[in-house]
Amino acid sequence: MAVFREIEAGRDRSAEDRRRHRQLLEKTIKENLGSIIAEESIIGKNKDKIIKIPVRGLKEYQFIYGENPEGVATGQGDEKRGQKVGSVPGKNGLGSGDGAGSSPGDEVYETDITLEELVSYLFEDLELPYLERKRFSWLESERQAKRRGIQKKGIPPRLARKRSMTERIKRRKGLERALQELGRAEEEGARFPFSEEDLRYQRTREERRAESNAVVICIMDNSGSMYLNKKYLARSFFFLIYQFVVYRYVNVELVFINHTTTAKEVNEEDFFHRAESGGTMISSGYELARQVIEERYNPTVWNVYAFHVSDGDNWTEDIEAAIASAHELCRVCNLFGYGEIRSNWRPDRSMADEFAEGITEDNFVSVTIDNKEDIWPAFKQLLQVAEREG
Repeated sequence: MAVFREIEAGRDRSAEDRRRHRQLLEKTIKENLGSIIAEESIIGKNKDKIIKIPVRGLKEYQFIYGENPEGVATGQGDEKRGQKVGSVPGKNGLGSGDGAGSSPGDEVYETDITLEELVSYLFEDLELPYLERKRFSWLESERQAKRRGIQKKGIPPRLARKRSMTERIKRRKGLERALQELGRAEEEGARFPFSEEDLRYQRTREERRAESNAVVICIMDNSGSMYLNKKYLARSFFFLIYQFVVYRYVNVELVFINHTTTAKEVNEEDFFHRAESGGTMISSGYELARQVIEERYNPTVWNVYAFHVSDGDNWTEDIEAAIASAHELCRVCNLFGYGEIRSNWRPDRSMADEFAEGITEDNFVSVTIDNKEDIWPAFKQLLQVAEREG
C-alpha cells in the first residue's frame, strides 16, 4: 500500500521509512528477548559475535475488500470499542482450525545483530543500579593528563604552534633592536626561518587512572542430578549476570567453581560442559569462593559478586554448614545470589526453602527457574534486590 507524505525540499525521502523500520525492528526484538537470551547460540563474551534473530515481516496497515453482502444495514447500538465486525473465519490469515488453509502466512526473515547490540537492547530500558562501589582499584592502564605547561624539548605531535610562533617573533624583534643599536638595517625581504630554539612543546604527564573493578564468582552444582538441560539454563543465567556487571564496571574478572561433595576452580569450558557424578555438599563451593576472595579479591578494593546455581538438592548433614557459609559470603560480597533450577523431581525441602528461612541479609537474593522463559524474570527479580542495595 502506498503511503504519501509531504517531504520538504532537499530532505531525504527515505529517512522516515528507515526510522520507522528501525523502531519496529527494535520493538520486535525486545518483545522476544525472553526467548532470545535463553538460546545457546548467544552464550559467550565476544561482543562482535553475530546473532541471527527471526523477525516477522513488517507490514503497512491497509484497507481490504471484505465479504459483506450488498446493501446497507444498521447496528444494534451495543457495539464496543475494539470489537471485530463482520469477521469471516479463514479470511484473516489465522485460519478456522478446520482443514488446510488457503490464506498466506506472515513473512519471517532473519536479522543480524551483534552481541553488544543485543546487550544494549536488554539493559537500555532497565534502571540498572551501580550497587555499592566500595573502593577504587588501580588498573594497569595509563592516560594522558591535561596539559601541564610548556617545555623546550618534545616530540612533533606535541608541538605548541602558537607558542613557537611567539618565540620566533620575540627572537626577530630582538635581532631588529640589536641591528638598530649597531646602526645597521635589516635586509629587505630577507627570510627569517624558525630555529630549534624557537620551538616549544606541550608538557604532559602520564598517570594511572583509578577505575572501579569487579569480580564475578560463578558457582555451580556439578553433581549427577545437574544434567545437560539444567546446565544449559544455568549458562544462560550466568550470561546475563556477567553482562550486567560488565555493563557497569570497567574491569571485570570471572572465577568458575564447580562442586559436588568437594569444590574446585575450573576454566569456563569445564564449568559448563564437564559432567561428574556423586553427591552434593553446597558448603564446599561456598568455602572455596570465600578462600578465592580472601587470597585474590580483597573486598575493600574489589566489588565482589557471587552467584550459585543448583537443583536445590543437598546432603542433609550439610544444610547447616551451607547456610553458615552463605552468611559469610553475604558479609564480603556486594551481592550474593542463589538460582534454583527445578524439574519434575525435586526434594521435599530444597535449599531455596532453607535459605528463605535461614538468610535475612539484604544483599542476598534467591530465584527459581523452571524453564528458559523464567530466566529473564529471574534476572529482573535479582535487579530489584540490587536496587535496594544501590
